[in-house]
Amino acid sequence: MSVIDRTADGGRGGAAPSVVVLGATGFVGRHLCAAFAGAGWTVTGVARTHPPVPPPCRTVTLDLVRAAPERIARLLAGHGARVVVNAAGAVWGVSAEEMALANDGLVRRLVTAVASLPRPPRLVQLGSVHEYGPGPRRGITEDTPTAPVTPYGRSKLAGGLALLDAAAAGAVDGLVLRVSNVSGPGTPPASLLGTVARHLAEEPPGPLRLAPLLAHRDFVDVRDVADAVLAAAGSTATGRVVNIGGGRAVPVRALVTRLTELAGRGAEITEVPSPGGRPPEAEWQRMDIALAGRLLGWRPRRGLDDSLRDLLAEARAAVRCDPLSSAVQVGAASMSPSGTV
Repeated sequence: MSVIDRTADGGRGGAAPSVVVLGATGFVGRHLCAAFAGAGWTVTGVARTHPPVPPPCRTVTLDLVRAAPERIARLLAGHGARVVVNAAGAVWGVSAEEMALANDGLVRRLVTAVASLPRPPRLVQLGSVHEYGPGPRRGITEDTPTAPVTPYGRSKLAGGLALLDAAAAGAVDGLVLRVSNVSGPGTPPASLLGTVARHLAEEPPGPLRLAPLLAHRDFVDVRDVADAVLAAAGSTATGRVVNIGGGRAVPVRALVTRLTELAGRGAEITEVPSPGGRPPEAEWQRMDIALAGRLLGWRPRRGLDDSLRDLLAEARAAVRCDPLSSAVQVGAASMSPSGTV
């Protein structure tokens, strides 16, 4: 199988290499667009909705969940994609069927679209640590058996396997990056950290009810994730799974406490048992990220304190812009400590 030329000019006579980012207006997607643009790439973002993305990125509106492979192929060819990054998908507030369409079906149609092109672009799929399911305390390596216990984890695994199967058959060139829980500026309010940050940004913060904070989770800053994707785009490694995470298990209760300390204010946070309990994967999680260092030359550079400070700063800005919307979001019932891609 041929390997795509991803040198500085992409083999096109001095033109900047072109990347298409799917899910460009989402939490991770916006940071991906900024990182690629900062590295000199021509960036086209694709999303179902069309809020602004960081300039000079272009945005194309397309419902990827329902788009046929032929439509996706025309889009990629029309923008001269040398690399495609799939940061699209469904996480919160949707049914298992909708997750399957967004996290599995989309990837299968994307793989078909990419393989049909005369010069197939390189494909980077953003997977999730939840594809592994309950993790061993010695750490999750890329060889750890996958046994997801949630619809989200199962749908992400199915999508990633579709890419890996196509790569094994020589139809596409690309990687699956399995990403741990993501923090940093723009963390969605539906996640644990986003919920707590919005709560702390209120004037004054009201009471907040959370599920028991018993878990240990691996967290990585969203800008470090963007750096990893940028490294994967320029790599020649293909047909592999690569873990992207912080590399340590962080007590979730301690993380919430640290958020309140950095916010410089007290808050009434109550832990309330969730009906039916939580899946066992919530208890312990640590990614082994050695392979990312060897294959991609990547390691996380931002500490959790920096990530949390920037999360709080953006949450405060969001509350100033729309205090009523924020209050409704953080006032919602208890949240699980699952914060993921």
